[in-house]
Amino acid sequence: MLLTSLLFSLLLSLSASATQVPFSVGAPSTSPLTFQLRHLHATTNTSQILFSDVQPGSLSDGLQGDPETYTINTQLIKTHRPSSFASYERAREKAFRWDRHIKDDGIEELSWPEDIVMAPNVTDRETLLLLAKMTNNAYAHEDNGREWYDLGKQWNTSFPFGWEQDGDGFRGHIFATPDNSTVVISIKGTSAGLLGGGGPTTKKDKLNDNLLFSCCCARVSFTWSTVCGCYAGGSKCDQNCVEASLVDDSLFYPIGTNLYNNVSYMYPDSNIWVIGHSLGGALASLIGVTFGSPVVAFEAPGERMAAGRLHLPSPPSTHHVTHVYHTADPIAMGTCNGALSSCAIAGYAMESRCHLGQSIIYDTVTQWGWAVDIRLHPIRIIVEKLLAQDWPIPPGSPPDNTTILSKVPEPKPEDDCVECFAWEYGDFLDPGNW
Repeated sequence: MLLTSLLFSLLLSLSASATQVPFSVGAPSTSPLTFQLRHLHATTNTSQILFSDVQPGSLSDGLQGDPETYTINTQLIKTHRPSSFASYERAREKAFRWDRHIKDDGIEELSWPEDIVMAPNVTDRETLLLLAKMTNNAYAHEDNGREWYDLGKQWNTSFPFGWEQDGDGFRGHIFATPDNSTVVISIKGTSAGLLGGGGPTTKKDKLNDNLLFSCCCARVSFTWSTVCGCYAGGSKCDQNCVEASLVDDSLFYPIGTNLYNNVSYMYPDSNIWVIGHSLGGALASLIGVTFGSPVVAFEAPGERMAAGRLHLPSPPSTHHVTHVYHTADPIAMGTCNGALSSCAIAGYAMESRCHLGQSIIYDTVTQWGWAVDIRLHPIRIIVEKLLAQDWPIPPGSPPDNTTILSKVPEPKPEDDCVECFAWEYGDFLDPGNW
């Protein structure tokens, strides 16, 4: 009996040791993760989602010295996941119907189980640099006759995601660790001549930008053609109309949730991160809020307004979403607006400024003398000019600092953020006129 008791105690001790968290939540991990580019996404002419495996070295991203593997420092974070995606979607639909005064049985109460997951260590500059390089990859594509495969009819849907040469739609890459324990989805941002390139996705990118980030359907001045019929004259915008304009299945948010579900189908036991730049960063945030996955978004326009219009149920915390941007970027700062702005001249109504989660903001204007310029928005600027080099000490810095960028600014929520204050929202239009 004594021997049995000792053995039982030993087993309990071993079990506890095996499940014990080796470091506290929020503290840097001593176990970095190594990723390689694993897949591209594409669609057929019938919009079936396809995947293509990527061999090391087969895809060039144009960044000098970019590694084929990315070793990312990590930390444990708390996140909240919805009880199921189906219940999340039901709650969204009921909230939308409730706001439109359609009789319903009330807004569904979602449960948000707390989870502790491995996430990027966003307090580490090298981690941010490597994630930015991985994000940059989403803008690169070489077909080279690669072979594609699908997940089977039981999973594919009509939502396009991809590299189609003659179509449009957002696209990206998938990275994974050798043991598939963690997978990273990278989402491309806007392709536009104004921002350093073009391509087949330009038209749909622009539509999504103007729907997600404008105050009222890209109504900048009387000379603009709006992207939805919600403008009600003067400074009035029909709230229900502008919300309805974002629920079309061809827009990027439902495509993104479908992408996430496809990836989780491929990697059912993996922890999934989502990263992106600009429009891709905003979409990464919206997807991360939906599924409770860690997110790092670079230079994203404010997506908080879009989350509200999409009626995304709000988890207890969105601190698993981290935005990284600098003050000389007018798109991320929400200052690239007005009829004479660079964005408006190019046909973009980038009027939102409030971000979800927490933000790491580099003050490149005050501390380093950068001038506000839309040409400082591309991801290559973040990689090559912001994160890849040290900066001199600005006046008044503590004497023990040798460089500025060796320390990442503290992540903070944007609590006191207001946008579109000049607009009045309400029921101004007959739904038949939307």
